[in-house]
Order: sequence, then structure tokens, then C-alpha cells
Amino acid sequence: MEYISIIVWVIIVIVVWYITTLNSIKRAALKVDEADSGIDVALTKRYDVLTKMLDTVKGYQQYEKSTLTEMIQLRNGMSISEKNQANKAMDQMTNNIRVLAEAYPELRANVAFVKLQDTIADVEEHLQAARRLYNANVNTYNSKLVVFPSSIVAHSMGAMKRDLFVADDEKRQDVEMRF
Repeated sequence: MEYISIIVWVIIVIVVWYITTLNSIKRAALKVDEADSGIDVALTKRYDVLTKMLDTVKGYQQYEKSTLTEMIQLRNGMSISEKNQANKAMDQMTNNIRVLAEAYPELRANVAFVKLQDTIADVEEHLQAARRLYNANVNTYNSKLVVFPSSIVAHSMGAMKRDLFVADDEKRQDVEMRF
């Protein structure tokens, strides 16, 4: 009789551990999804600010605005690597606007343009924070998938590793300063 109660207790402990670990992995996956949504919010905010900047830079507006609109519409349902590609395109767009502003000094002096440039800096910071949060949540989630004994539960539920949001190769390089 004593052995049966020990076996029952061991089974109960294992079942409770399994359920707790399963829920922990599911919560981590939800945090990754939430952080992914945060990147979408930051990219949308970036799009909105760039669109306003494009309205200020009238001559350049039509082509770039339609390109950005297409990217935002396509972004729904994108994988993280596809979001990286959309992000690269928006980076190029931002650089093109800055180059155009350099070519037209009167535009750079425009108060609305200066304010939008400040807003872009804020938006970029927000986007970086969203990326960092996403990557932190992905690391936590992926750790649960590979660390024993939670890896047993992760494997049984068919959980798959998530991709990190990675920086472009050119952004990993040192910035060359020319005076």
C-alpha cells in the first residue's frame, strides 16, 4: 500500500511539473508574439513619420510613398526575416530623404522638416527598443526549448525555435567619419 501512494505522488509531481513547464513555454511563446507585434507597431509608426516627412519633401513623395505603402500592406503575415527586408527598404528610404535634404538647404531650415527629423530619431529609438525586447523574448523562449528538462516538454508539444531580428551587415561595421 505504501508503494502505491509513493508511485501516485511521483506521478502527480511529474504531471504537475509537465503542466507547469508546458504553460511556461506557452507563456514565453506569447511574449515573443507580443514583442513581434511591438515591432509591427514601431514599423507602422516609422512609416507614418516617414510619410509625413515625404509630404514635406513634395518632389520626392509619390514614388517613395507608394513603395512604403506597398511594404506596409505586405508586412502583415511576414516572417521575421521578411520584416528585416522591409526594414532595410525603410532604412534606404530614410537615407534617401536625408540626402535630398542635404541637396536643398532651404528644406533643412524648414521648421516642420527639422521637427520631423527629431521625430524620426525618436521613432528609430522606439524601433530599436522593440527589436531588443523581441530578441530578449526569443532568447528566453528558445532557451526553454533546448535546456533540459524543459526541452522534453517542448519537443513533445512540437515547439520550434524562433528567429532573432538581426542587424544588417553594413550596420555592424564601424562608421567612417570624414571631416
